[in-house]
Amino acid sequence: MRTVRRTATFAVVSLTLSIALPTAARAQEAVDYVALGDSYSSGTGTGSYTDAACKRSDLAYPALLAAELGAELTFAACSGAYTADLIAEQADALDEGTDLVTLTVGGNDIDWNEALVSCMVPLHDCTGDVERSERLAEDELPDLLDAAYTAIGDRAPHAEVYVLGYPRLFAAENTCDAFGLLSVAEQRRANRAADVLSEVIEAAALAHGFTYIDVRDDFEGHAVCDDDPWLHGLTYPVGDSYHPGRAGHARGYLPALLAAL
Repeated sequence: MRTVRRTATFAVVSLTLSIALPTAARAQEAVDYVALGDSYSSGTGTGSYTDAACKRSDLAYPALLAAELGAELTFAACSGAYTADLIAEQADALDEGTDLVTLTVGGNDIDWNEALVSCMVPLHDCTGDVERSERLAEDELPDLLDAAYTAIGDRAPHAEVYVLGYPRLFAAENTCDAFGLLSVAEQRRANRAADVLSEVIEAAALAHGFTYIDVRDDFEGHAVCDDDPWLHGLTYPVGDSYHPGRAGHARGYLPALLAAL
């Protein structure tokens, strides 16, 4: 279908919603909305969770979008989810009546978090770990995404599906994060790997007729070590590290998604 890279302006929301939402919404019925995916969709990093195991949050973009649309949300996204988890567990939330689906998935399948954690090890150059994740994104992730997207299409044949990407994490201008353990070179290498991940997800989504939402530009100027970060650097709890905070969902993901609807 299409790739969306432009940040929303709320002045046009009412117009875009009247044009592009599924049929149920245009008939002023509640939209049957299912949110799938991993920690970037569940809301890990917002610090307020309705489900501790999956770190689902009312401050995550799916809950914010549902409130904006007056939609009936089935919130199936879960922190730590792989594409296999989406297929085996989360896809059960879909059916022929599903109108709208959003998701982020793929980062866990390439051990992206593990690569970033390795960057925090003193005297360890994590370039090799980041490059391994990049190779997994190029070599293995396309087939995994194809299987996950096929499951979504089969279970929810009438839904509009919006696949959201991941932002670049680092400003890559200084060593302010992780006690200075992440060099500028490591940050830049991680950002290049994030670009590869985005390109792989985009290609897979478009091949299935889904809309891909590229959020890299939306988070520009709001990365780790920027003056107004929407992403956590190394933080406590450690599991929230390198995830969007509340502003990342409300000012990054949500407007990007609204612009695509």
